[in-house]
Amino acid sequence: MFCDDVWARSAALLRAIHEHPFNAALGEGTLDRRRFAFYIVQDARYLEAFSKALATASVRAADPEEAAFWSSSAHAALAAERTLHEGYIEEYGLSATDLSGIRTSPTCLGYSSFLQAVALAAPYSVLVAAVLPCFWVYQDVGAALVKQVGDVAGHPYRAWISTYADPDFAKSVERAKEIADRLAAGADGETRAAMTEAFVQATEYEWMFWDSAWRRETWPTEQWRPGS
Repeated sequence: MFCDDVWARSAALLRAIHEHPFNAALGEGTLDRRRFAFYIVQDARYLEAFSKALATASVRAADPEEAAFWSSSAHAALAAERTLHEGYIEEYGLSATDLSGIRTSPTCLGYSSFLQAVALAAPYSVLVAAVLPCFWVYQDVGAALVKQVGDVAGHPYRAWISTYADPDFAKSVERAKEIADRLAAGADGETRAAMTEAFVQATEYEWMFWDSAWRRETWPTEQWRPGS
């Protein structure tokens, strides 16, 4: 099966995601609030591009049930998950001025641009493979953190952990995997290879996204930016 294959191929990368200092500190509840706030702001911006990619998948899906799944997932990316982000932003006391002063990071822009390019130029099956890691990797990390933490009631990041460890989210992940497996089963060798590359590339971006938040990534050209 396609999903089993790409998950196995990505084993070292997935291990690096779980072991990244950002996720380790997140699970321990010791993650610096400034790093998490940076992550939340960037993720809210990324979700705009992700939801557009899902909406494009909905339009391009030939199967009505698949179209409905991608459409509802696009809505969830802008609604339920964004509500989570706004809750943290309010909790941290970040104003609209504060948010506007935080530039979209190079990694966030890169990941968003990658998904938009795939959505516009690649076959539907490759698009499905490209959006799959954002479902699957997050669910995998969320489930691991719940197992590590146990009762998250008093955890400072309980809302984030609970969102991605939620059984309903796990069902969405399984549905996305089923679609990817079906498409790969009917694809020729070239298309399946492109699907594999898209999945791995997106998973690399997942690691980079958490790493950029840990470093609170800035643009190396910031000093030469007009108005700086």
